[in-house]
Amino acid sequence: MASTNHHVAEMSGLYGPFTLTERVVQKIWLRGDFAQHRLVLADGRPLEIRFTGQWNLLGGPDFRAARLVIGGGTVTGDVEVHFHAADWRAHGHAADRAYDNVALHVVLFPLAAGGKPVVHRDGREIPTLVLLPLLHRDLEEYASDDALENITARDEWERFAGLAALPATELRPLLHGHATERWRQKVRFAKVRIGKLGWTDAAHHTALEVFGYRQNRAAMLRIAAQFPLQSWAGVKPEEVFAAGGAAWQLQGVRPANHPLTRLRQYHQWAAARPDWPEQLRRMALPAEAKALAPTKPARQALQLKKLRETFARDLTGEAVGGTRLDNLVCDGFLPLVTAETGEDRFGAWFHWFLGDVPDPVKKIMPKLGLAGLADQPLCHGWAQGLLGWILECEARASR
Repeated sequence: MASTNHHVAEMSGLYGPFTLTERVVQKIWLRGDFAQHRLVLADGRPLEIRFTGQWNLLGGPDFRAARLVIGGGTVTGDVEVHFHAADWRAHGHAADRAYDNVALHVVLFPLAAGGKPVVHRDGREIPTLVLLPLLHRDLEEYASDDALENITARDEWERFAGLAALPATELRPLLHGHATERWRQKVRFAKVRIGKLGWTDAAHHTALEVFGYRQNRAAMLRIAAQFPLQSWAGVKPEEVFAAGGAAWQLQGVRPANHPLTRLRQYHQWAAARPDWPEQLRRMALPAEAKALAPTKPARQALQLKKLRETFARDLTGEAVGGTRLDNLVCDGFLPLVTAETGEDRFGAWFHWFLGDVPDPVKKIMPKLGLAGLADQPLCHGWAQGLLGWILECEARASR
């Protein structure tokens, strides 16, 4: 069997240890979910990725028949992915004929000082690319995404039995704590992105990332870097889509979420409100409310329904609505504004309208008494608390 099921590392995250499998690193490579502008190998040569290769889930190299341009020369060969360069020898690849055609060694962590180069059986050095400095997000977020993909792909009703047995006086504070952790993580990442890109580009990248959903988030981030916000007035969505090439993931994507459809939507938004990031920064947002208060009166006190209409009308020019707008607000607008201004909007984020969440999470909320009552409609915060709790359970089970 492939190594994806066996190689695991435990790391320290913002809120404690978390586990990361090589499968996650392989998915990052497969989806191109890292900055690909001006890639440079460990030996200083430039690298261009034409095709990441066919993911191999059996024995042998992790990816077959990748197409690369290394130092100006076109190369077709296999790609092997590891945490560290030393894993090449530790896993026995140095003496294995199955790995003779490996053209690129992709490692997550930087090479050790004074470390020996990775070579084939005949002594030829294998080019190495280090991923960590190129990642769009924290490793903890990549690990969380992978866990959620696996968890929500199977029946999880039994998983919630422990929660259902808790009294409300314990259940709500527990999930509130997990929601708080997820909020802080989003704000922290927004702050890092603003620091790297500046306010306007950070907002632009975040919006397109949300439009990409899970399948096309990486491709949308590359588009955001290639086509800054100010350029959208002079381009057509079809041209932008064509520029994405083979990076788009179309299998299993609903027609409404097709990347070209979302690019057209963003083009409409950018045309109607070309200065929308600055408008967002200047918006007067309501004072905070207690997250543990019932959602209906909290929404009324915060005037969230009116704010939702304002976001749709004044910020997106009516180009975005429904659950996609709710995800933009919770994954983008509120964390960005909090990171930029320092004025915490956790209460508004917690009580905001439910966006796109996995069906098991949505269905279990009323059964746990977190929704369905007159003063407690479905809301974003309890869903995020459940996701955080699930991830903690998954992390414990993998240790």
